[in-house]
Amino acid sequence: MPRATPPMNRRRFLSASVTAAASAPLLARGATVPTAAPGTFAEPARAVPLAGDADVIVCGAGPAGVTAAITAARAGARVRLFEAHGALGGVWTSSLLGYLLDFDKPGFNQELVRKLDARDARRIPSKSAMTYQPEEMKVLLDELCLAAGVKIQLHTHVVAAYREGRRLATVVTESKSGRQAWRAPVFIDTTGDGDLGALAGCEWETGETKECPCQPLSMCALLVVKDHTALAPFIHRAQTTNVEATKRAFRAEIIRGGVTPSYMMPTLFPIRDNLLLAMMNHEYGILAFDAVKLTAATLNARAELHRIVHGLRKLGGPWDGIQIAATPEQIGIRDGRRIRGRYIVNRADLVAGARHADAVVRPTFPVDIHAYDKAHAGGGYTNSGVKALPYDIPYRALVARDVDGLLLAGRCISGDYLAHASYRVTGNAVAMGEAAGAAAALAASGKSLPHELRWPEIAALRDKTRETA
Repeated sequence: MPRATPPMNRRRFLSASVTAAASAPLLARGATVPTAAPGTFAEPARAVPLAGDADVIVCGAGPAGVTAAITAARAGARVRLFEAHGALGGVWTSSLLGYLLDFDKPGFNQELVRKLDARDARRIPSKSAMTYQPEEMKVLLDELCLAAGVKIQLHTHVVAAYREGRRLATVVTESKSGRQAWRAPVFIDTTGDGDLGALAGCEWETGETKECPCQPLSMCALLVVKDHTALAPFIHRAQTTNVEATKRAFRAEIIRGGVTPSYMMPTLFPIRDNLLLAMMNHEYGILAFDAVKLTAATLNARAELHRIVHGLRKLGGPWDGIQIAATPEQIGIRDGRRIRGRYIVNRADLVAGARHADAVVRPTFPVDIHAYDKAHAGGGYTNSGVKALPYDIPYRALVARDVDGLLLAGRCISGDYLAHASYRVTGNAVAMGEAAGAAAALAASGKSLPHELRWPEIAALRDKTRETA
């Protein structure tokens, strides 16, 4: 029989309370509130714990962030990786993207493909576009980061950044551990929305203007069906189907179920057997860093997905028993901040198929601008009249212009609105993460700044970190 716990007397209670308080110095304590102007709150100043145990700090563990962290660690750097959500992978996992685009790039892209295949976790036999199982991606990224020696901290937001002169020196995070400060020689912004660059004082843009128009958000969902073979006419399988006809057929079924979807080109993707991925939602005119509107969009999107699935289920036939297995923790974001770098990837680069001596990656994905609202492009997407040739993204677009010691990778690199609509897909983000990770490790080891490095040296170090097939 288990031993009963003795009652705690007042002395033991006070002693335990003091011990707990001493062991949790990061918990906020009460303080006298300073006088503040009307309508504001003056937060009392406080000292926070400071750590300087990393050569490279990566903020954001999406496709670019995990790649940057792994590459830097494999290159010999001590790396800390901060992520706001409860899993590595960002849009791949926390947003349930489920679809990899422009993925026929060398290096870490191909390592991921090989390792997903070893888990039987990839579908659609294409070199550039494929689907995958988000849960398998989560554990694979965990294993790769841990094997490289990356120090991971999830559930952690970067909330402040401080410079010494022009150089970024310290970031501050908030988490269940409280407020903490971290120093490193080099930082990488892979937040997707350019949060670190903005906090550090960099100039930035978003959408066509800072108040939009901008591309819509989309919430994906994992669906379970009884027989995926019965739904073959509605499932997108890249080169093996007429993509547009498949989307039109799926939309017609949604409407037949009683809902007109906010995204006019809804798509079903195969994930594994009777597990499918659906993208059938658009949330228009939402700035990615407006928490109130982001919340409203998230609630609205989730409600729409459930209405659609309920409607399809009522149709019976191949839709009988369809249900939502999961909606994501984070709604999918296309347009965040684009931090100003030492080169701006632009429309002319795409039209001319620009070549650069410091090329990080050569995107081949077309301009893909999802409609600002249902009235534009029928609520679908457009290339805005621009036919993009394969073009180079130079390393300079990954180096912050206004702040030294700060690199960028992923959606938040330096580019204009139209170019961003091409390079934003995750195969390119991975390649950018490789370059930023190698550059950060090289800069930290040589006590240099990222803008002082020579591209051939970065590329050589990056290539040494790549797993051979």
